[in-house]
This record gives sequence, C-alpha cells and structure tokens, in this order.
Amino acid sequence: MFKLGKHASLTTIAALSVSAVSMAQAQDFTLSTGSQGGSWYPIGGALKAAVEDKVDDVSITVTPGSGLANVQGVANGRFPVAFANSISTVDGINGKDPFKEPIDNVCNLGTLYPQYFQVMALDDAEVNSVEDFEGKRLTTQQNGHTGEMLTGELLKTKGLSYDDLDSVSHVSYSDSVVEMKDGHADIFTLGTALPAGSVMDLANSRDISFIPIDDETFDHFKEQNAAFQKRMVAADSYPGVDEDVPAITYDTHMIAQCDFDDEIVTAFLEAVVENTDSLGDISRAMKDLTPEEMATDIGVPLHPAAEAFYREHDAL
Repeated sequence: MFKLGKHASLTTIAALSVSAVSMAQAQDFTLSTGSQGGSWYPIGGALKAAVEDKVDDVSITVTPGSGLANVQGVANGRFPVAFANSISTVDGINGKDPFKEPIDNVCNLGTLYPQYFQVMALDDAEVNSVEDFEGKRLTTQQNGHTGEMLTGELLKTKGLSYDDLDSVSHVSYSDSVVEMKDGHADIFTLGTALPAGSVMDLANSRDISFIPIDDETFDHFKEQNAAFQKRMVAADSYPGVDEDVPAITYDTHMIAQCDFDDEIVTAFLEAVVENTDSLGDISRAMKDLTPEEMATDIGVPLHPAAEAFYREHDAL
C-alpha cells in the first residue's frame, strides 16, 4: 500500500485528494440504443456528444440494442441508460410476458416520439392483408426485437405463425432492404420512426404498399398493452404511398436506473430540449418536441431528476 511520509507537504496531500475526487467523479457508461439503420442509434450519438460537452469527466459508449433487451439491461444493471419502447417498459413494470416477473429500478426520463409498426409488401407480391402472408417470404428483425415480436403477434391475430410462411429472415433493417430490393422477400416489417431511412431507401427502388391494420387487429393489441395507439401512416410519407394507412404505434422514450446520477439525467434532458432542430433532422417527429410532450404519463414512474426537470419547465 502507498503511504505518505510524515513530512509530506500539505500541497502534496491536497493534490492527491483532488485527484482521488476527480477519479471518483469520472463516469464511463453505456447508452444502449437500437439497430443501425434505425433512428435510435444516431440520436444516441448526438446525445452522447451533447452530454459529454455538458458534464465533465463523463465518457459515454453508444451501443446498438433493442426495445426489449434495453429494458432488461437497465433492470439488471448491464447499463444505466437506454432507449426503449413504451410497450416493452410497461410490460416489464407489470411483469407480463416475456418478462418473468415485474422489474424495478427502471424509471422514465421522457417520451421522444411515436414509433410505427410498419408492415409493407412489394406491389407484385399480391399481399393486401395479413391473411395474405401465408406462403409468402418475410424479412424482419432479429428474435427479441420489438418489431419481430409484434410481427409474431400480428400473425397470431389471423391464426398464422412463422411456420405458415415460405421463409422468414431475421436480419438488420439494411439487410432486409437488400432482400426486398433483390426480390428475395415479399414482406418487410419493422418498428421505428416515420419516415424510416431504410424504408425510404426501399421505396425509392421498388414499388411497395403498406398493409392496413383493421380495427379488430388493433383491439387485440390494445387488450395486450394499453400503451398501444392507432395512428395513420400519412399519404406521401414514402414514395408511392398515396393514401393514409392505419398502423399500430407506441412511443420511444428514454429510461434509466432510478438511482442513476441526477446531474447526468438532467444533462440528457437538457440536450434533448436544446437540440430539437438537429435531432429533428434524424427523426422528424422530434423537430417540435416540447417538455410537456416529453413528460407525458406512459405508465412508467419518472426518474426523480426528470420529475424535477419537468416541474422546472412547468410541464407537470
């Protein structure tokens, strides 16, 4: 063990003390986001830069993740902050499948924008409804991703499963687009912001149609989780989409361990509020985001620092 001699100067002791405090305050942590090709990953990168600029001795590693895995990761302490889908977090709080039991120490930081469960098919695939999926080739996300889980549930509403399809590919957004462009898949499903860059890429190369969600199907999802909302994929959201199409939606929000550092939580929220223009270039829905919208009650308790932030902004 290192020991100071009895004649060590006060200056030396003070310098060592300051160094020890600085080391104690330095924080390196992970922000878990989403698949590359979606919105979460670049938004995470933008927030990393803003928060590191605001808070001294903080270094943030941005990693890909998924809605379900991110909730589980914050709950079990793998990382302290993440992006999540409101439906997955609410399921976790309530201990509903696929969670084995109710989670704790997961708090809401704020709602960022709606996520759309986007279901599309190549025009020449002759898919006009979920019933038409039978015998077709599907490309979706890896097992456990929110979009993939919603796809399985969507099939179930019509008495179908993956076994009823010709093939199912579990890959990234960008790989799904390649499969659709090359004619190796008929149907593409994903859960992300509107418009999605990957879907825009596809729509600029192939003629696609969005599959509408009927009332009966939406009611099935709403019964499973009250956080689901029905919204419209507006006409002209993508090339070739020339009429409004009803879709299942939910919300993207940020979560953190409930005892995570107040200063860093506040810095994240300030970074969002102060940079809505640039964040809106990544996800258009964030362009006019307000503290009132961020403070929307989605059934997940607010982090104490987030609650204080919204009260300061008269949003609660």
